[in-house]
Amino acid sequence: MTRALLIIDIQLDYFPGGAFPLVGPEKAAEAAGRVLESFRASGERVVHIFHTSTEPDAGFFRPGSPGVGIHPSVAPAEGETVLEKHEPNSFLGTGLLEILRDADVTELVVVGMMSSMCVDSTVRAASELGFAVTVVADACAAPDLTFGGTTTDGRTVHASFMAALDGSFATVTTSRELAG
Repeated sequence: MTRALLIIDIQLDYFPGGAFPLVGPEKAAEAAGRVLESFRASGERVVHIFHTSTEPDAGFFRPGSPGVGIHPSVAPAEGETVLEKHEPNSFLGTGLLEILRDADVTELVVVGMMSSMCVDSTVRAASELGFAVTVVADACAAPDLTFGGTTTDGRTVHASFMAALDGSFATVTTSRELAG
């Protein structure tokens, strides 16, 4: 099996001071950095994906704003693939599938933000496309969400999405278990 690491949307707008801060993005980025270091050390493929909004009145990830920048903890190195996306599913309109197929990648390790949106959408799509997927739970983060007058804490949102993905669409693990 040939593995690749997908780093999804670990962008400045999701951190304190950004336009849409998540719950615990610093710890998630630190864990993602550990996974990234292990992939670089083993010479495995790394793909960085970042989101820009196409909505003119977007609240975050506005084109040209500092918030679209990739967080320094997972900054791309020379030669690593960097893809821009405009949809939650990282495969839509990015050429990601072709890049992975051309490199004979069969297994994906996923880290990123938000657990409840782009990570979830990409992981489900990857599984449906036939990839073996591992999600690194502590290297992902989610926001607080409100529905029907009830607000759910971001940690609970994150845990719910990890539970839903685990076993059906992916194997969910931690950065320490994966990277040692």
